[in-house]
Amino acid sequence: MAKSALTTGDEYRILVVQGEYVVTDDPNAVLVTLLGSCVAACMRDPVSGVGGLNHFLLPGDDNRNDQMRHGVHAMELLVNGLLARGARKDRLEAKIFGGAKMVTGLTDVGRQNALFAERFLQREGIPVVGSSLGGEQARRIQYWPVSGRVRQLFVEKQVDTVFETERRRPAPPVPVNDGAVELF
Repeated sequence: MAKSALTTGDEYRILVVQGEYVVTDDPNAVLVTLLGSCVAACMRDPVSGVGGLNHFLLPGDDNRNDQMRHGVHAMELLVNGLLARGARKDRLEAKIFGGAKMVTGLTDVGRQNALFAERFLQREGIPVVGSSLGGEQARRIQYWPVSGRVRQLFVEKQVDTVFETERRRPAPPVPVNDGAVELF
């Protein structure tokens, strides 16, 4: 569960970071998160007025201790949390966000996360009524779980990342091998 809450007027924001999920039926709650390659599923039951959001980093279970970072566990906890608060599975609807490719040249974890979320929801019979997946930009998500409203704001991509800086550096000169051995 998320621990941070910010109040603005009648609404209050609950920050959901990687590895967390929140379920609520409070119409004044706004669930917020920041996503790069991670994915967040926003789910609700429009009849019972309960909704929630999760934030996960990796699609599958690779036996790490922090299971909430994994999609399987995160999705099951969110669905079960909704059901425990009075939602019915046959009325659940989902919106999914994130899954960006944040670093060129490395494995596209974002795509794997997005595909996992889509497949999980399809397999569970939960319709996806909205989504914004992929791309190369991070996103800020604000989710009103009772109404189902979502606001997505793209975060400007930082041009001068560490990886790009490293790529622009010239390669170190190759030493001439004269047969000597240097010990240090």
